[in-house]
Amino acid sequence: MQKLAESISKVGLINPITVDQGYTLIAGLHRLEAAKMLGWTEIECTVNNLDGLLAELAEIDENLIRRKLHYTDEGKQLARRKEIYEALHPETQQGKRNGQTSKKDTVSVLEVKPFAEDAAEQLGTTARSVRRKIQVSQKLAPEVQDLAKKENIRFRDALKLSRLPPEQQEDAARQLAAETIHSVDEYHPAQEEPEPASTPPSVPDAPSTASASGGGYYATIRDSVADLKNPDKDRSRTPEMFLVSFTFFLQRFCQGIGDYTSNENAALFPALTQQQLDQIRQEVNSTCSALRNLLHKMERTAQK
Repeated sequence: MQKLAESISKVGLINPITVDQGYTLIAGLHRLEAAKMLGWTEIECTVNNLDGLLAELAEIDENLIRRKLHYTDEGKQLARRKEIYEALHPETQQGKRNGQTSKKDTVSVLEVKPFAEDAAEQLGTTARSVRRKIQVSQKLAPEVQDLAKKENIRFRDALKLSRLPPEQQEDAARQLAAETIHSVDEYHPAQEEPEPASTPPSVPDAPSTASASGGGYYATIRDSVADLKNPDKDRSRTPEMFLVSFTFFLQRFCQGIGDYTSNENAALFPALTQQQLDQIRQEVNSTCSALRNLLHKMERTAQK
């Protein structure tokens, strides 16, 4: 502002500040403060009829254009700008740009640019850059955003951090700051030890070696085959056989769930849409309900 004050004192105020009809400042805070430093008691202004969301939109654009913001703060401003823009132009929201015009519309939907394109044009950047900065501001944990400012973490690394699960972001960011790693691509989260208490009781790798009579397990496959060929053997299914088979099924099921917690799969979690999460929740609830119903049926039958 000191340099701006010196410029204004030499050549005058070239661009007036902008206020709304209630004289609330919309744009020109630095020019106003520079004028105060010069001892001015009056300043030329443009009184704009913008109000509400339009006034806030103008103020955000002023901040984005004239102030050198950190990319995390810039992303927050852009995210708010997107909310306002889509509130003013709801037809630009994702899924609604179909090129059709309702009877109440006076202009075609296609005449209004999508938010990212409009913001990029106003700010002299690219739509891709706008979307990425919003992603960082929304997906990066608040404490990691603070760390990114303090440790001067590069934007491209912050973008990759935002794609990690929240519980891994801070760990990776601190490793970057300490130069333990030089890129998020080098980050490998610590593997968590499985909790023995949450796993089913241990059984042999395959139930095929179980005795058909439920009397235990054979030492070799040959003994098991000989048992199967015995014509005098009682082949009726026993509770022990059922327990072995069902326990084995649950073990395989839990092992399959564990595969979905791998780094490769977990990296996709932040990208899931709300619709996809709702569908996954519905499938999980259905699975849990099926298991509970089976257990209740076992308990009711056993009680009888």
